[in-house]
Amino acid sequence: MRCMTTSDKPENASEEPAEPAASVGSTGSTGSTGSDEAVTGIAAQDWAQASADPQYRAAVVDLLGALAYGELAAFERLAEDAKLAPTLEDKAELAKMASAEFHHFERLRDRLTEIGEEPTAAMEPFVAALDGFHRQTAPSDWLEGLVKAYVGDSIASDFYREVAVRLDSDSRALVLAVLDDTGHAGFAVDRVRAAIDAEPRVGGRLALWARRLMGEALSQSQRVVADRDALSTMLVGGVADGFDLAEVGRMFSRITEAHTKRMAALGLAA
Repeated sequence: MRCMTTSDKPENASEEPAEPAASVGSTGSTGSTGSDEAVTGIAAQDWAQASADPQYRAAVVDLLGALAYGELAAFERLAEDAKLAPTLEDKAELAKMASAEFHHFERLRDRLTEIGEEPTAAMEPFVAALDGFHRQTAPSDWLEGLVKAYVGDSIASDFYREVAVRLDSDSRALVLAVLDDTGHAGFAVDRVRAAIDAEPRVGGRLALWARRLMGEALSQSQRVVADRDALSTMLVGGVADGFDLAEVGRMFSRITEAHTKRMAALGLAA
């Protein structure tokens, strides 16, 4: 998981995560409500303009640091998961996904360097939380690893897409690019559904596991945001206009709804 993290999107409409609501301050960044309202505030600016605000700059550095370490952790985890893969085909598929995650990490690392930040320093505040999450949710087998990547990482991706609506155009484009589907979603759904079809009792165990992942992922994301003043201020409206505490609650409701859809795609009860 990236950090409240991998960038997997379901491959059909019934599995896709809920769109970030464009009504929360600006429209047109990751989607649209169907209106012609212009993008306003921070979302209408580029990095050069928006970063003049030191608090906003600090929030984006936090966000990129969290994402960068999440991508690096995702790379490491996928490489480890490949060891549990039952076939050479599965090993190769996970290796390809791990490579994509590392490429995402490199883009984030390079961007931090480009804006004058030291990547390691930007990532460091998020290491303990992310490593703690992965220790608490270490999969016991191949199927649990697939569910963790699909469910846990997708929750994180939904969160970052919600945040991306609030970003300047340059930062938003980068964040959305590194959240691109690596192919893990369709791969996980196919393998998990096949396993449940072969042995239906597996479904109950994996459903309980996915519920645990959901709780841990949301708790971790809330802790990370609460611990980083600039990032939390951006979310609740101190930097990026339009967000308020009620909207943060609605954001997490949308993430929960998307989780329910993913569980259905896996053939599991939410």
